[in-house]
Amino acid sequence: MRKFSNLCPVLVALLFSQVLQAQQLTTISGTVKNGNSKESVAAVSVTIKGSAAGTFTDDNGHFKFTTTQKPPFTLVFSSIGFTAKEIEYKGQSMEVEMAPAYVLGNEVVVAASRVPERILESPVSIERVSSAAIRTSPATSYYDIIGNLKGVDVTTASLTFKSVSTRGFNSSGNLRLNQIVDGMDNQAPGLNFSVGCIVGLTSLDVDNMELLSGASSALYGPGGMNGTLLINPKSPFKYQGLSFEIKQGVNHVDNYQRNRAAFYDWSVRWGQKVSEKFAFKIAAQFTQAQDWLGNNQANYQPGPGGDRTTGHVLGGTRTTDPNYDGVNVYGDETNAAIYPVLQQVGAALQAPPYNVPAPYIAGILSTVPQSQYVSRTGYLEKDVIDPNTVNVKLTGGLYYKLTNDLEASLVAYYGTGNTVYTGTDRYSLKNFKIGQYKLELKSKNWFLRAYTTQEDAGDSYNATIAARYFNEAWKPSGGSTGWYAQYGQAYMQARLTGASDMAAHNAARAFADQGRPTGFLPDNSLFQHIVQTPIVKGGAQFIDKTALYNTEGQYNFTDALGLAKTGTEFLIGGNWKQYVLNSQGTLFADTAGVIKINEVGAYAQLSQKLFNDYVKLTVSGRYDKNANFEGRFTPRASAVVKLAKDHNLRFSYQQAYRFPSTQNQWINLQVNAGTYLIGGLPQLRDFYHFNTSPVYTVASVQQYQATGNPAVLVQQTFGEFKPETSTSYEVGYKGLIAGKLLIDVYGYMASYDNFIGATNVYQLATGRAFSVSTNSTGTVKTRGYGISVDYLLPQNFTIGANFYSDEITDQPAGFVTYFNTPKYRSNLTWGNTGFGHKERWGFNIIYRWQDAFHYQATFGQGDINAIGTLDGQVSYKFPAMKSLVKLGATNFLNKYYVNGFGNAQVGGIYYVSFSYNVF
Repeated sequence: MRKFSNLCPVLVALLFSQVLQAQQLTTISGTVKNGNSKESVAAVSVTIKGSAAGTFTDDNGHFKFTTTQKPPFTLVFSSIGFTAKEIEYKGQSMEVEMAPAYVLGNEVVVAASRVPERILESPVSIERVSSAAIRTSPATSYYDIIGNLKGVDVTTASLTFKSVSTRGFNSSGNLRLNQIVDGMDNQAPGLNFSVGCIVGLTSLDVDNMELLSGASSALYGPGGMNGTLLINPKSPFKYQGLSFEIKQGVNHVDNYQRNRAAFYDWSVRWGQKVSEKFAFKIAAQFTQAQDWLGNNQANYQPGPGGDRTTGHVLGGTRTTDPNYDGVNVYGDETNAAIYPVLQQVGAALQAPPYNVPAPYIAGILSTVPQSQYVSRTGYLEKDVIDPNTVNVKLTGGLYYKLTNDLEASLVAYYGTGNTVYTGTDRYSLKNFKIGQYKLELKSKNWFLRAYTTQEDAGDSYNATIAARYFNEAWKPSGGSTGWYAQYGQAYMQARLTGASDMAAHNAARAFADQGRPTGFLPDNSLFQHIVQTPIVKGGAQFIDKTALYNTEGQYNFTDALGLAKTGTEFLIGGNWKQYVLNSQGTLFADTAGVIKINEVGAYAQLSQKLFNDYVKLTVSGRYDKNANFEGRFTPRASAVVKLAKDHNLRFSYQQAYRFPSTQNQWINLQVNAGTYLIGGLPQLRDFYHFNTSPVYTVASVQQYQATGNPAVLVQQTFGEFKPETSTSYEVGYKGLIAGKLLIDVYGYMASYDNFIGATNVYQLATGRAFSVSTNSTGTVKTRGYGISVDYLLPQNFTIGANFYSDEITDQPAGFVTYFNTPKYRSNLTWGNTGFGHKERWGFNIIYRWQDAFHYQATFGQGDINAIGTLDGQVSYKFPAMKSLVKLGATNFLNKYYVNGFGNAQVGGIYYVSFSYNVF
């Protein structure tokens, strides 16, 4: 009883303090409207000046929050697209009108320096795409918008698998660009590159995108050799309510590749602020269409040793070349010399009961080149790959503000579906799954996050290998009754009856192909068995359940150390990363168990403003260590010189690097014509006994086979496998004239050392051909420039244009760099965000052009024609519902194009969409 009596005063005091505190709270509420249209404005930031206290307007333009600060004080209202406004609050009801502002160059970016800064003052080249730009774009996916930016190239492997690159070295799966979504590295860890936007943010949940062109490893770590792309989400505290978009369209309108087919893209998002401290969001997106086709049926001849990288396109078709190998025809990679087969058939025909005179047989054989090869009959891509491309994305997050300046969040991103990827072969990614899960604490000056990426290849398979194995399954190539034996018999019989050489070949093929299954092979039970059997067990399925784990943090000491008053800024950060490779021997050398690869890194950055803020100098540095390689330090130094208000020169020196990818290190895979792809680590060479069974250069093996002289053999040696490094210099200018004309110009030079490529060798003792990941011993150099101009015309009309160029200037003789970049590209835009009746109409037209160029890849090499495409949309707003109806098209003229050798042939998509609650 005594203890209770002692506790009573304490409880009373606590209760009294809570009541007193509640009495001292000030509740601020009101509505924000567009000063011109009088429509409510959502996602407006409302804060107390000089404080972190505040909120955002909801989807009806309302806001409400509480503070312990007593009035009077000043409220600051700000939103992109409106002039910021300050109002003194004295306890009155708030009915605020904001004036629309169409001003260029006011965007704030974070990617360039990891701290907020005006895009005009960025120390390096950077591009930004706002949510408004996404809303008004004619593109069917927000990811496609990136291709309209200056300095950007896109490689389209299929409708939903697109790879972005900057400043050269474009490919289907870019290893030299970091893609960071909501603070997480978006790479598929088994591939080491992102798979477009197949996993990550839905279209309604993207707040903005920022693209750094060029080297960015100093702040973003391995992989940022040629750029970093940040895709940032919408906060449920700011963007609230239910939103959805229904997009219906059609492609294959001319029935050229496939029959006309429907295009579906449906998205939904619900963000809700439950209280000033707690909010959540959930989102989903479903995309389905008939995919574009790899439709190149040109005849391809691989280089020495079956190396497709050094091959070339030939003339001829299946009916004119017995050894025809179509670029996007699969299964015809299997071939054999026909002369020995014909010799055996000829010998049999000379014996009873045929008794063909020997001179007849000899005469026929004399017309057949001993070097003549014959390939098996292949299948078109439409026959071996499911035409349905599907992508389902599910995302969600819980957000809690521990204080006004500290937020905790738990988020999840999940993606699954079907698509097609071009690597050494064409791969059908079927029922694949990728999930990313993150826990984060974030404050104004620091963050700490941990996340994991979980990858599952599902039922994915190598389409090239599947077709080859299917041919062997329905009729083996070898043996006395095999395909080649039947071919040889039919050929000789046709020649004996007077047929020409080519007519005899065609007749022989028709005979050997008797019983050949046709039609859509995935419906064939034999084909299903092959694609459901792992590669290590003689099938075509690859298993990839690789995972990535990452923990990272950053702290900006500027406020804590009081550095702002001297114009100084200082921050540090670091991370720990682990890859867990798990392919069960189908991709990696991991038959004995999972392989773990650890990486650690740390960085720091110091900035200093000088001469009354007319000069800003910044130095950055990062150190990273991979378990299989020596540590790397990468510096960056930059200077921004203010020539006048809104006119800035920028200079930068940057180094970048990338550790060899997980595949560069540990791949162990047999592809196309039987070549073994192996990683560059010495463990792989030891596994194949290179030390006791040496490998030789392909050229010397060919010479040995021609002469029989072993003295001509040249043994291939391998040096230390190293990270790839680059050094770049850039100068640029960005200026805004009269708030209406924005100009951005840049030029750069870069050099690459220890460039990671592959060396092809041959092991005579086993008859195996290998492609081994190695470093170039020479230096690769590139250079380029770009310019963009954007102009605001009266009555909301805008025009824009950019032109950019990249070229490779030096490369070691005979070394394949996969630069794969047109020398010249350009984009032209014309649009209006609101005209006509109450400014409700809008439109946007984009013309893209790129020069012809030569494309090199492990799949093959060839010339890519110049490309010119036209995209457009016209839209109408329904302000009362905050909705938008849009009629649009990509590749409006339906001019089919290919931007990577062996990739999909892209046509037009035509659609209509309805978007609700998107303003």
